[in-house]
Amino acid sequence: MRPGDRSRPRRTRPHRQGPAGIGRQQVAARRPPRRFPHDAHQEDPRVRHRRGSRGGRAGGSGVSTAAIVVIGNEILSAKIADENGPWLTRELRNLGVEVRRIETVPDEIPLIVDALERAKSQAKWVFTSGGIGPTHDDVTIAAVAQAFGRKVVPDPRILGMLQAHYGDRLNAARRRLADVPEGADIDWHEGAYFPVISLEGIAVLPGPPVLFKEGFGRIRERFRSAPLFGRAVYLALGEGELAEHLDATVARFPQVSIGSYPRFDQRADYRVKITFDGRSEDEVREAFAFFRKRLPEPAILREESS
Repeated sequence: MRPGDRSRPRRTRPHRQGPAGIGRQQVAARRPPRRFPHDAHQEDPRVRHRRGSRGGRAGGSGVSTAAIVVIGNEILSAKIADENGPWLTRELRNLGVEVRRIETVPDEIPLIVDALERAKSQAKWVFTSGGIGPTHDDVTIAAVAQAFGRKVVPDPRILGMLQAHYGDRLNAARRRLADVPEGADIDWHEGAYFPVISLEGIAVLPGPPVLFKEGFGRIRERFRSAPLFGRAVYLALGEGELAEHLDATVARFPQVSIGSYPRFDQRADYRVKITFDGRSEDEVREAFAFFRKRLPEPAILREESS
């Protein structure tokens, strides 16, 4: 199920019959299935925010983290711009979830499996976008199943709903919409156009933005975590003039993530935006005040909270 024109050129590949329910896919069975360890969502200690540090590992106490895997040749070829990654990042932040990674991969099972492995190594929750539907390039379900060593099987409830909806028009391609990884959780309420499939911390969402947003809306509240607090200041100084003050602030407040974002557009009304983010509102406020006091008042153009 893809946004945009379905008439784009298609690559042809040899097909091979796989386990039950996967005959349609380009099954990558040349290597053993990946099984993620129970602590796979623990963060790689080398991963850090720019100019800042994190208080805790992925999935640790009080910290909820996510990764997003965007799937689709149309994104990588710039035929369609990804809207889902930025939108979901904002939604997750509002829920108190830190996004640690966004990766875009083509419609190829081995590459999707690799991306899922990387995502699970850095985040507690993983969201996929795209690659769900009845055509040859919709391989996300098969990839998620392979990542966990599961079979792809038809879900009876989904199949029943498809039969009720399509009747005599339910052909083989549409039947494939009922395929799920064995043991997956299915969220599909009355009147919904499609199911949301989840397995071992991975939520599988469709690619078209309107459907992506609808699907995430159904499961949104299950990801709510302790809130993130943020402050920002817009400055008339360059990064070279701010570096020593940033270093001093980072050293004093290691639990606050501090970012420095310069602008080189002459139309911009500021030179650098400095952000402060953390789980403790008091620590964020104190770090912000500490940094602000080190600056000359004319350099401060405006402030904001989030």
